[in-house]
Amino acid sequence: MAAPPSPSTGRCRRSGAAVVRSLIPARLSPAVRPRRAGRPSAVLRPACPRAPASTAATNPFSTPVADGRHGDAAALWSAFDAQIPQHAPEPAVDVIVNNAGIGCGADLASLTEDGFDEVFAVNVRAHFFIVREGLKRLRDAGRIINISSGAAHLAMPEAIAYGATKSALDNFTLNLAKELGARGITANSVAPGIIDTDVNAGWLRGNPEAEAHAASLAALGRVGRPEDVADIVAFLASDDARWVTGKVIDATGGSGL
Repeated sequence: MAAPPSPSTGRCRRSGAAVVRSLIPARLSPAVRPRRAGRPSAVLRPACPRAPASTAATNPFSTPVADGRHGDAAALWSAFDAQIPQHAPEPAVDVIVNNAGIGCGADLASLTEDGFDEVFAVNVRAHFFIVREGLKRLRDAGRIINISSGAAHLAMPEAIAYGATKSALDNFTLNLAKELGARGITANSVAPGIIDTDVNAGWLRGNPEAEAHAASLAALGRVGRPEDVADIVAFLASDDARWVTGKVIDATGGSGL
C-alpha cells in the first residue's frame, strides 16, 4: 500500500529539500511546490518508498505556486488531488508542512505598501488558506507543521514586517492546535535562527566575518544547517510527537540566550 502523502510547501532548494528528505525515512511520500513559478523541482522528486520506481520517475509530484493570491490555495490542492491517485489508493494526507516564506529587509520608514502586502501574502495568507483547504484531506491524528522564525520573538526593526508575519504564523498555529485537537491533529511551529540557505547566501557565504558573527549569536557556536530544522520537522511529523501540540519549537541553536 502506498504511503499517504505529506505535502510540504516551499522552495525546491536547500531548506525545502532537507525537509522532504527528512520525511522519507518515516515512509511518508512528499508532495512539494515551488515558492515561485519556474523553480526546478527535480531535487524534490524522491521516490516514495512504497511507490513504483516508474511512477516516481515520471511524475514530479509537485504543485503550482500558492503565494497568497485569491484562489491559489484551492488551485494548489486541486492539482495535488489530480496527482495523488498515481501514488496512493486513498487521498488522505498525513502531514502538512508550511515551509514557504520570503524575507523583507526594510524598517518602518522604508517599507513600501507593496512590500508589506507581499510578505504577508506569502508568509501568512498563503499558509492560512493552504491549511484551510488541506483540512478537507488531512486525516484525523494528522500533523500541521509551520516553519516560523526566531525573528518572531525578537525586536528586529530592520525587518519589522518579516518578524510580524512569523508572529502571526505562530498565533495561527496556536489556534489550529486548539481547534483541531478534537480530531487528534497536532499543530506546531518550528522557529529557525540563521540557517545556511540560499536566502542568506548573499550576505553569509564567502564572508568569514558575517559567518563568524552569525555563529557567535548561537549558544552552540555555529550557523544552522537545513538539516537541523528538517530533523525537528521529522520528529514533529512522527508518532513520537503525538502529545506535542500548540508549541513553537526553538531551532536557533540557542540564539539570544
